[in-house]
Amino acid sequence: MTLLLAVSRLIDWINGVIGRSVSWLLLAAVLISAGNAVVRKAFDISSNAWLELQWYLFGTVFMLAAAYALQRNEHIRIDILSSNWSARTRSWIDLILHIIFLVPFSGLMSYLAWPWFWRSFFSGEISSSAGGLIIWPAKAAILVGFLLLTAQAFSEIIKRAAVLMGRIDDPLATQPATESVEA
Repeated sequence: MTLLLAVSRLIDWINGVIGRSVSWLLLAAVLISAGNAVVRKAFDISSNAWLELQWYLFGTVFMLAAAYALQRNEHIRIDILSSNWSARTRSWIDLILHIIFLVPFSGLMSYLAWPWFWRSFFSGEISSSAGGLIIWPAKAAILVGFLLLTAQAFSEIIKRAAVLMGRIDDPLATQPATESVEA
């Protein structure tokens, strides 16, 4: 279990660095969106490339920060039900559902995204829009996002199992995210 917890800490660290880093892409997406809107309205000039770039940036943030959201317990859940459960029951539910649903889903998406990305990269696929961008970077973000999410799912499984075995304190108990939202 000690080795698994070390692997979990490494996965958490990687996803933490990536999650905090990609948040800056939101600023870039907002600036590009605002600049594109100003140029379009002021000078009647438009560019599909700028529109696609802001979509790529937003999609990249969404995909690469999904694992970070899971790690920080900021993902969507049905709090109206889980808020009434004990911490131990929530740990069991998280453990079981991560194993039954999250790992198979994110693993399957990673598996399916690889050839989809590789064909796009190898062929140099370009958007069909006039002045559009190459597509493979967006597809790479989807692939990497699902790989990170799969890794984080394993990290969460390790941590939930360790909490249930009494090997570590519950890391989610120190994060008041759900309590602050409910308040």
